[in-house]
Formats: sequence, C-alpha cells, structure tokens
Amino acid sequence: MQQNTVVTQRECPARRVPSGQLTSIPAGQFINIKQDLGGNYTITWQGNMLRIDGTDAGAIGREPEVISFSENNSDQIDTEQVWQAIRSVFDPEIPVNLVDLGLIYAVDIDQESKTANITMTLTAPGCGMGPILVSDVEYRVAKAPNVEHVNVELVFDPAWHKDMMSEEAQLETGLFF
Repeated sequence: MQQNTVVTQRECPARRVPSGQLTSIPAGQFINIKQDLGGNYTITWQGNMLRIDGTDAGAIGREPEVISFSENNSDQIDTEQVWQAIRSVFDPEIPVNLVDLGLIYAVDIDQESKTANITMTLTAPGCGMGPILVSDVEYRVAKAPNVEHVNVELVFDPAWHKDMMSEEAQLETGLFF
C-alpha cells in the first residue's frame, strides 16, 4: 500500500510496535498509514510505529471491521465465540488468520472468573511481531460476549511447523506440497 496521510476523526486506541503497549491517539492528529494487511493498520505518529485494530478503523476515516457474534442468552462465555474472535486476527505479514496458521494451541475458559486463557505460539521464536500478535488476540477476544479477562500464554514447545497450518492456509501461502 502506498503511504497515506490521514487525520484522526476521534480518539483512537492503538498499540506500539513491537511492544504491544496500549496508547491512545487524540482526535485531529495527522498519522501516516504504512500498511493495511489482515484488517489492521500499521501507522506512524509522532515518530512511533503503531497498530490500529480494524474494529477502530472509523477513527481514521476507514470502514471499520465488524465482528458480530451470534446471540448468547446466558452469562457464560461461549468457547466458539472466543475461537471466532481469534479467527479474526491475522498475521500482519501473511494475511492468514492465526487459527489457520496453526498458532493457537489451546483455548481454556474459566467461567467463574470470566476469563479466556489462550495458549499460542509464533512461526519463529524471534518474531518481532510476537507482542503485537498477543495484543491483537487479547484485544479481539475481549470483544466476545461475557469475556472480562483474557490471558495469552506464548509458548514455543512444541515448535511451530508448516504442517500445523490448515490446508487452505498452506495453499494461500504457497506452502502446500
């Protein structure tokens, strides 16, 4: 994508790259959009590289991504809705969702504390986007009904390999052979 300068329409939550630390960009600020892959925006503002979630795209004059969940008539966390939220998170360099990439090892729900516990990995232990991906998962899963807390544990055992990807993801990335 060609660099694009826009003005924030309202206050906009963002996460620093690569730490994932949450920050806020005030309304009326000039930002430069560097990339918009996987439904999120990588931008620069005041010398910082940040990520804006696609669900907050309206703050930068873009069409916001809408994550809609089926009706949940209980006060319980629906595990499938948590998986749905995770499937909406895409690797920033390979626009394939984290579930199809095989990066999510487990989802465990603690109904009593309203917590979604997620175990995940990265394609490589030294991946500089690791903290951002963890932050993306936390941000999106927190949008699922009845989820009050999200814990993401990043592990490297077992090590990720291409066979953990869905066949569709392998085809999309050219790794199916």
